[in-house]
Parts: sequence; structure tokens; C-alpha cells
Amino acid sequence: MRLRVILGVGGVAGHGHKYLQARDQGYCHRAVLAQNLSAVTGACMVVRKSCYLEVDGLDEANLVIALNDIDFCLKLRDAGYKNVFTPYALLYHHESLSRGHDDTPEKQAIFRAEFEYMQQKWNVKLLDDPAYNPNLTLEYENFSLRAN
Repeated sequence: MRLRVILGVGGVAGHGHKYLQARDQGYCHRAVLAQNLSAVTGACMVVRKSCYLEVDGLDEANLVIALNDIDFCLKLRDAGYKNVFTPYALLYHHESLSRGHDDTPEKQAIFRAEFEYMQQKWNVKLLDDPAYNPNLTLEYENFSLRAN
């Protein structure tokens, strides 16, 4: 699984090429090309400790469950760093395996609060991903054309 993040999908961010098989090349071969992205998933992130500390790491106060990786990548980007996706790392990511799914009212409330926090904090940056073509949809994670 090669997870790259697209800002704005679903209102905050989503995983482009989410359902591709390991050997699939994806939209315009993007699944097999090293590239700069606005964010990558925390499940397969590597960062220097000095960079982590410089941007105050993950926000454990406002983003306890989800989206802290997206917030962190945006802080790195604002500090002038690049978030680089490499197709040469093949990882297996079992979404929410350790924490479970958002299947209780309590977990759903936490996710909603974190979702709203991200929308308020990053506002228009979530809708203007420089690594994603504005003619493509933010409704789905499949690089299809925008419907408008």
C-alpha cells in the first residue's frame, strides 16, 4: 500500500490511490513516482528529530485520535520543508487496527471535533493543495474529474 494524502478530500484530507494494488501505476503514474506532496500518512512517515521538534511535533492536545499526521505535515510545509512520497517503500497499513474504528458515539464525537479543528486551523489550505490538480474531484480518492 502506498498512501499519499490529498488535501481537501472529504473536507480535510483523504488517501489518493487508496485501493490500488501494489503494482498498479495509478493516475498519470503517480503511484510509482517519487514526488513532493502536501502531506503523507503518519503510518509510514519518517522525519528527522530536529524537524519534528522545530514545528512542535504532533498536536496531542487538539488531535488525539486522527488527523495529527496531516496537521504535522502542514506545519512542516509551512516551515519550508518538503513532504516527499517515495514509491520504493512498500508497507502494509491496517487502518485503525490498534485504536479500532469510530463506531461509538464517543469516538464519533472526538473525530467530529478534530475534523472541525482542522477545518478552522487550516481553512483554505485544505482546499488548495499545490500537489493536486484543481480540476480533479475532492469527493473521491480516485483522481477522477471534478463534476462542476
